[in-house]
Amino acid sequence: MVSVDGLAVEFGGTTLFSDISFQINEKDRIALMGKNGAGKSTLLKILAGVRQPTRGKVTAPKDCVVAYLPQHLMTEDGRTVFEEASLAFSHLKEMEHEIELINNELATRTDYESDDYMSLIEKVAMMSEKFYAIDLTHYEEDVEKALLGLGFERSDFNRPTSDFSGGWRMRIELAKLLLQDPDVLLLDEPTNHLDIESIQWLEQFLMESAKAVVVISHDRKFVDNITTRTIEVTMGRIYDYKVNYSKYLELRKERREQQMKQYEEQQKMIQETKDYIERFKGTYSKTLQVQSRVKMLEKLQIIEVDEEDTSALRLKFPPSPRSGNYPVTMDGVGKCYDDHRVFGGVNLTVERGNKIAFVGRNGEGKSTLVKCIMDELEHEGTLTLGHNVQIGYFAQNQASLLDGELTVYQTIDDVAVGDIRTKIRDLLGAFMFGGEESTKKVKVLSGGERTRLALLKLLLNPVNLLILDEPTNHLDLKTKDILKQALVAFDGTLIVVSHDRDFLDGLVTKVYEFGHGKVREHLCGIYEFLEQKKMENLQELERKK
Repeated sequence: MVSVDGLAVEFGGTTLFSDISFQINEKDRIALMGKNGAGKSTLLKILAGVRQPTRGKVTAPKDCVVAYLPQHLMTEDGRTVFEEASLAFSHLKEMEHEIELINNELATRTDYESDDYMSLIEKVAMMSEKFYAIDLTHYEEDVEKALLGLGFERSDFNRPTSDFSGGWRMRIELAKLLLQDPDVLLLDEPTNHLDIESIQWLEQFLMESAKAVVVISHDRKFVDNITTRTIEVTMGRIYDYKVNYSKYLELRKERREQQMKQYEEQQKMIQETKDYIERFKGTYSKTLQVQSRVKMLEKLQIIEVDEEDTSALRLKFPPSPRSGNYPVTMDGVGKCYDDHRVFGGVNLTVERGNKIAFVGRNGEGKSTLVKCIMDELEHEGTLTLGHNVQIGYFAQNQASLLDGELTVYQTIDDVAVGDIRTKIRDLLGAFMFGGEESTKKVKVLSGGERTRLALLKLLLNPVNLLILDEPTNHLDLKTKDILKQALVAFDGTLIVVSHDRDFLDGLVTKVYEFGHGKVREHLCGIYEFLEQKKMENLQELERKK
């Protein structure tokens, strides 16, 4: 369906990748994988036609519809949510208008025998066949389904798009793309701005209704659920696996072990050859053999080993200072903004050592309650922090609070204490700040890079209550694993706001669900909670029937 031939991208003397070729076939569900900076987003932009390669080409049939959701959107205002989502059908409205114009022209012309008249008849017949094959009678229903599935309320439909944050606008754009029913859907980090329910809806949609999908995502569960093929971009080339992400990890490990073995054998042969040349280079009777070996070494293609997988690195928190038995207690806590009540009557007790998740749809007050705990917002009721509570807080804007004049290395060196000081380089490498990256000043880092650095800095401070608000949004899968292992071993208390099911699985033992102005406690892990939710939703459906 879409063919990629000999693609190369070079800029500033650097080759991002060269001579990449592959096919995207109907019903393919492809995960693009590779470390940050490997060129995944660039490759997606080339497939979408918004960026041109240095060499090579992308070809697709003339009527192939490619839809692209970038990581960052530039949106315009002036329409309601429903009107904006309905733009997915604007091309059909244009087609309908053109059919009407041609039919009017045919009705007024009398040159029935002319070639021009016959070609108009053929054109309108072809367009009409295409147009009437698409059932437009239910388009409003389709728009409604998509918007509700992605977390909007019916009351949002007539609100202007300017009322909504970037994350919600991203959802409107996603709804538009899905409604276009494209032949190839290109998604760059689609789950970053979605809550758990919306991610599940999107998974279902992609598995049941989408045609070909190419996705970049750091949400392992999402990638595993929807993809059947994994293309890894690494060191300027690609490896194409006809398996999902989990299976790809196994095959990748095997591939790397084989590369390592071949590399070591080659290095041994090179050393033996060099020793031979050194030993006999002045010996007349061996001149031909020496020259032959020198030429052989010059032509030899050195075996490359793929970038090291740093997920085996263990990040250990400093021991927590002991806090009181109940780090956080709330009695009748509530929060209003003017007439809008976010939540009320929240009674909860967080015991020392608890690891809990705040989950729920966007806008239901998860981050608001976190800010109440941090004493950043006034609130109703009583909120008490226990004895000797020392908080480590990661907010969604944490990255902007770093000192821009320090280098990456200095930022971490300032907070590292004890044994961890000997491992600063390893830690920076694991968080993708290896080599020259560690000498960069913070002010030149991208938003995602700053987020990773802010998180790493936080993890090195001795605290006994960690509060993390969406910590995984800019982390790749390896870094996320390192963080999760560290949090599982953390001996303090943890509150985490997250929509990442795989990250929460095995980490939290209690879930607080935010919704409809209330906060409900569930004494279970994330998957038991989701199973309970599914049962509740099924009961709701039964009641409606």
